Amino acid sequence: MVKLMKKVVVILMLSLGFANGVFAAGDPAAGQAKVAVCSGCHGTDGNSMIASFPKLAGQNVKYLFRQLQDIRSGNRVIVEMTGLLDNSSDADLTDIAAYYASQKSSVGVADPDLIELGQKIYRAGNTDKGVPACTACHSPIGAGNIQAGFPALSGQHASYTKQQLNAYRNQLRTNASASIMQDIAGPLSDREIAALASYIQGLSN
Repeated sequence: MVKLMKKVVVILMLSLGFANGVFAAGDPAAGQAKVAVCSGCHGTDGNSMIASFPKLAGQNVKYLFRQLQDIRSGNRVIVEMTGLLDNSSDADLTDIAAYYASQKSSVGVADPDLIELGQKIYRAGNTDKGVPACTACHSPIGAGNIQAGFPALSGQHASYTKQQLNAYRNQLRTNASASIMQDIAGPLSDREIAALASYIQGLSN
């Protein structure tokens, strides 16, 4: 766990360093006019009603912008989004990210049978498996780390979070700092992933 935490600290420091560079905040109003095609999957305000599609409302601009760039370039492959961003400039992507970041995210309900385990992993990790607490990067309330560009998790669909944790565990998701999440998700059991995803769904920031 010590080695993994050192990696987290190094990437956090590098991310904070980049945060001091030039990064446009984006225009939420302009972004609203550019998300019409997105609403079918992610909802008009970024609160997806379909559990397999992520909620984008309330997500931080830096994280969303980076993901949109990766999707556009093909570094992160999402079949449903193939070609959708091909004609979008960086300014367009920043505006889209700013719009979703300006929206209030909704919060779901955690499975009562999984809350205790999910809360334990999120807040304390699993020392036996060398898994650190999620709070280190995503904050105790799931708000993420805006400067570092670590994503907010609060209220995210359990199905989507479970899908992503499994992708990290199986090394199927490899973009942007994925090595950290691969190391974290790798040792987790199916039940631990389900419990963590469920807890995050009910976590309010």
